Order: sequence, then structure tokens, then C-alpha cells
Amino acid sequence: MVTAVILVTVEHGKVNEVAEKLADMPGIAEVYSVGGRYDLVAMIRVKTNEDVADLVNGRMVGVDGIHSTETLIAFKTYSRRDVEAGFSLGGR
Repeated sequence: MVTAVILVTVEHGKVNEVAEKLADMPGIAEVYSVGGRYDLVAMIRVKTNEDVADLVNGRMVGVDGIHSTETLIAFKTYSRRDVEAGFSLGGR
């Protein structure tokens, strides 16, 4: 499973419209509206790197209102559950 974080800059006034279109796309797990340099963050979970490329360069590029994207590929996932499980392995 490949996880990618897509940082999206959207044309003024189109954040909600773009977010809804992205949220409906297979492979996009969540879409967050955010403050700061970017307008949206899309969390992608797909089987292969090629699937990421198809989603970003194929389907997302066709969404009206997206000005630009930046793709971050996750190498490893850390979660609170993983950290707590690691500490419990050693016993007491």
C-alpha cells in the first residue's frame, strides 16, 4: 500500500467545489481544507506508485480549479498505536 500526501493550491472561491470532487475520487481517502500556503490536503492510499501517478497526473489534473499540486510519498507510517505496541513488546 502506498500513501501519498497531495498539497493542493486552488483558485479563489473554488475550494469547496474542488474538495468535493477530490473526495469522490477512488484512491483519495480524505481531503482536508487547511490554512497556510496550501488550500487542501488530499490523503491518497493506493496499491502502487503508478496508481499515485495516474491519480495525480491523470485524474486530478482534469479538475477545474486546481492551480497546482505538490506530492509527498510516505516512506513509513508512524502512529500512536505503533509506538505503544513497540513499548509493550519488551514486557515490563
